[in-house]
Amino acid sequence: MTDLYYPNGDLFKMNDDRAKVLEELKSKFPGKTQFTKEDFLSVFDSIPGWAKHRPYGFRNGDTYDLTTLLSPAGKVVPITSQPVAHEQPVNVLEDDVSLVPTKMSNFVPFGNFKDIKQIVSSGLFFPVFITGLSGNGKTLMVEQVCAQLKREMFRVNITVETDEDDLIGGHTLVDGNLQYREGPVLKAMRKGAVLLLDEVDLGGNKLMCLQSILEGKGYLIKKTGEYIFPAPGFTIIATANTKGQGNEDGKFIGTQIMNEAMLERFAVTVEQTYPNVSVEKTILQKEMALSGEVDGEFVQKLTDWADVIRRTYMDGAIEEVISTRRLVHIVRAFRMFNDKMKSIAMCLNRFDNETRDSFLDLYTKVDENALDGENNIVDEILSEEYSEQN
Repeated sequence: MTDLYYPNGDLFKMNDDRAKVLEELKSKFPGKTQFTKEDFLSVFDSIPGWAKHRPYGFRNGDTYDLTTLLSPAGKVVPITSQPVAHEQPVNVLEDDVSLVPTKMSNFVPFGNFKDIKQIVSSGLFFPVFITGLSGNGKTLMVEQVCAQLKREMFRVNITVETDEDDLIGGHTLVDGNLQYREGPVLKAMRKGAVLLLDEVDLGGNKLMCLQSILEGKGYLIKKTGEYIFPAPGFTIIATANTKGQGNEDGKFIGTQIMNEAMLERFAVTVEQTYPNVSVEKTILQKEMALSGEVDGEFVQKLTDWADVIRRTYMDGAIEEVISTRRLVHIVRAFRMFNDKMKSIAMCLNRFDNETRDSFLDLYTKVDENALDGENNIVDEILSEEYSEQN
């Protein structure tokens, strides 16, 4: 979060100063709630005697969301186009914090991105259930849709322990007094934000507290008697590795058979698959370009290798698969170690030894030059295991 400062180092106070600035902003930009650095500076220049007091602290490219400031008092929070280092932590449940995801410069849209973007941009309440294998970009897709549309998004990671207090809110001690604090669901409703229920199929029957909310209706806070109506733009998106029917092969242990009544309240279900070879190649190239030159041949071999494994997996011949996330991990390791086989081997160690070794061996067949000029990590692994067994 960015604070604004006068040239002499004093903090730009959000009291009388704010009132003058906000009134001028509303007058000069009627109906507008998000402002650029240039908007702010033009306002300071137009207030008599303020030209020389223009506060510092603006960053080029930032957009400052004053939606909440135009009614209750609060903070100015920048919507940044790139990650900002050393940001101070903020309480996202406070009314004066705008929570818009950071836009990734290397993001590559694919799959259901256009459909999800169209749903969110419509401003309608339209619950969506996104299902698909792990590591194929379900959550990232929703985040980047909201980033592009400059929409606030409340992401809640669901577990079997998630209950009504975690979602809706509950009583807590504040300065020694017991107060009711709203949870992320009610905050998202009030602000007309996108509520992302991540890994929703890990939750238990306590998620049923969301039933009326999933219908687009309001919610009665039983502990206070207040009835909350959703603001325009509010909607719910859930991600899961299953379709809410549990998982029999054990790959996604902990997933639950979800209540049919809850599943029925999601308007549509979209199935997210891994990107095709061409798109995945672009993803890896952009990832590699973040820190240097792009090894196009290595990227091509990786995507071809992953494609063969996925086809074999879909045919039921193997039980493991290489995800897009796993390929990104390999590229990041390669950026550090500059050793193809070492990078691949380290990122495959999460699998059992037999699967890891077969995947490594397959890569050497896809990329016949993989071992040239590098340590033969495959032989090292096999020789170490042979020594241990004997």
